[in-house]
Amino acid sequence: MPAADAAEVTVRTLQANDAARWDAYVQAHPDASFFHRVGWKRVIEDAFGHRSHFLLAERGGELAGVLPLVEIDSRLFGHSLGSLPFCAYGGILADHDAAWRALDEAAQALAKRLGVGALEYRNQSAQHVHWPTKDLYVTFKKAIEPEIEANMTAIPRKQRAMVRKGIKAGLVSEIDTDTARFFKAYSASVHRLGTPVFSRKYFRLLKSEFGDDCEVLTVTLDGQVISSVMSFYFRDEVLPYYGGGVEAARAVAGNDFMYWEVMRRACERGLKVFDFGRSKRGTGSFDFKKNWGFEPTPLYYEYFLVGDKSVPEINPLNPKYRLFIQAWKKMPLALANVIGPHIVKNLG
Repeated sequence: MPAADAAEVTVRTLQANDAARWDAYVQAHPDASFFHRVGWKRVIEDAFGHRSHFLLAERGGELAGVLPLVEIDSRLFGHSLGSLPFCAYGGILADHDAAWRALDEAAQALAKRLGVGALEYRNQSAQHVHWPTKDLYVTFKKAIEPEIEANMTAIPRKQRAMVRKGIKAGLVSEIDTDTARFFKAYSASVHRLGTPVFSRKYFRLLKSEFGDDCEVLTVTLDGQVISSVMSFYFRDEVLPYYGGGVEAARAVAGNDFMYWEVMRRACERGLKVFDFGRSKRGTGSFDFKKNWGFEPTPLYYEYFLVGDKSVPEINPLNPKYRLFIQAWKKMPLALANVIGPHIVKNLG
């Protein structure tokens, strides 16, 4: 047995000089996602003030696995540890079973030491078949065809008509260098849904941290903002992650045109996968993505319960939040944009 294979796996906390190694490991790992990147540590710490616990496993001096974790401690929404709050995917990346087990055991021990309610992994495949799970989220991914017209043709007829409606309306897409116009469209959109908005600072940090891998595309009509989307780029994939439109967007199919423009531009760049991101079953977002011809794939959100007796249900579909959502929709947008970030930062 080679010396490296015989060596014991050790787990420790990420240090500042480990950042480049961490990202190189993530970039090369076949199961990695954009949400495993080390930049999320700074973004979440600086935007929300949460404590991070990014763990790395080593064997024989070589990096053998990583696990990004963030702790949220809220009087209103509870105490949790997860990989990774605010992200669709997370969980352990490892080269072999020994590193995977070492990281898993370290995370469980940390959860107990911190006294959290639960440890959450956001996996794209089942890892702990005996842990309680949340059968709520799915993801939508589809291959990008090499020719632009082939991508248009692949969109089901009714949805394709909506894209063409936006084109006929004279909508134009532009790449922004900042997040100002994006925030205007996105905050208006989530307010109509009754959801608190993230802070402006959060989106500025995402753009600053990830640079060209975090792109803002804004759709305008006669110079006026209609819709906007923040997309993440990872290897050969594009992930339009945060998006929305002002009230006028619906009449001109602003959101439909917006996502088409992301797809069209990704095709021109030679990218291979369009990741439409996660949605909750039974929501308008779920239906919208299915209308594009995307098929849902289950996500496995698994929970190691420490203090909690059952899986946390902190999401808008929980009936106990119904009155809050209706009241939030009626709040003036300017006030909602001030109060919202103080609430949503603890939702994860």
